[in-house]
Amino acid sequence: METGNVVADKSYAFSVRIVKMCRSLSKRHTTDYVLIRQVLKSGTAIGALVSEAKFAQSKADFINKNNIALKEANETKYWLNLFHDTGILSEKEYTSIFPDCVELVKILVSIINSLKTNSKEVVFD
Repeated sequence: METGNVVADKSYAFSVRIVKMCRSLSKRHTTDYVLIRQVLKSGTAIGALVSEAKFAQSKADFINKNNIALKEANETKYWLNLFHDTGILSEKEYTSIFPDCVELVKILVSIINSLKTNSKEVVFD
């Protein structure tokens, strides 16, 4: 799915990779189903939240959706590191997918920081 939106395209492509990775891991590591489900949920939530942010009701809502996507990306980094360190992911698998997750974190941080810098603080009474 190509939209021309860098973060949307990259997060969707990452979601596709996460789904494929989890399918493969589920066949090899049947006892680690609960862990695999965790990375499936957090890894695919990034793209879903980025997609949802496109229809945010306000700038604050847009920032909030991207902040949640960032949290999910950081959680996904955790699971990928854990999978690597416990042997669920091979070195080759890890070095293939982990940089994409780090890139998404960097993009989301940049988007959020840019929006926060360019917006005025609104205080409601």
